Amino acid sequence: MDPKGRVALVTGGARRVGRALALALADRGARLAIHHHESPADATMLIDQLSARGIDAAAFQSDLRKADAPDRLVADVVGHFGTLDILVNSAAVMVRGPLEDITPDAWDDTFALNLRAPFFCARAAARAMGERGGVIVNLADLAGIEAWPAYAAHGISKAGVIHMTRVLARILAPRVRVNAIAPGAVLLPASWSADDAAHLERTTPLHRLGSPNDVAQAMLYLIDADYVTGDLLVVDGGRHIR
Repeated sequence: MDPKGRVALVTGGARRVGRALALALADRGARLAIHHHESPADATMLIDQLSARGIDAAAFQSDLRKADAPDRLVADVVGHFGTLDILVNSAAVMVRGPLEDITPDAWDDTFALNLRAPFFCARAAARAMGERGGVIVNLADLAGIEAWPAYAAHGISKAGVIHMTRVLARILAPRVRVNAIAPGAVLLPASWSADDAAHLERTTPLHRLGSPNDVAQAMLYLIDADYVTGDLLVVDGGRHIR
């Protein structure tokens, strides 16, 4: 699918990797719905930047951890733009901590945003896409493939995203294609040190870190690739084969 002129919703699109995904779609001429939860200033800045370039863009605030939020978000986007063609499920939370510190509430909070929300956003988007079809790209994570002891809930939720992608691709074919991306070290947490970054570089087969643009290029490929569905594209510099 050529993104030009299409309406694309990017959840978590105001900051970090989500912002890079939104900008990449804008560069390809898409009309942008930027979802955010608690980043109104970032969302406003991005919308102003896109509008200055003549891009049709609007921001939508929603706490996707709430059960009814995905349906309402998609309805608001369709109400504003009149249609929806592309959904990029990027919003997520990544909490680090030992096994003993994971409470039921913390577990539920992670799964509500990382797994339940993209599932119901995808279902609502597929309904809105109708018979003309569309494309869904889910952001998984390398932690969904590997076992990271310090990110147990996060990794398990992202493993769920990978299987969810396959299931939805099967259910929604041939109208809607559904694929996923598993990024590796493309944007480190602010709390990580230079030594942490250097260790990742040394232990990555390509001997360098990635960038959000690497994820954006993978997303654009999956949107363009009309004969690809139910797939996982790993963007990690080869860490999963080390």
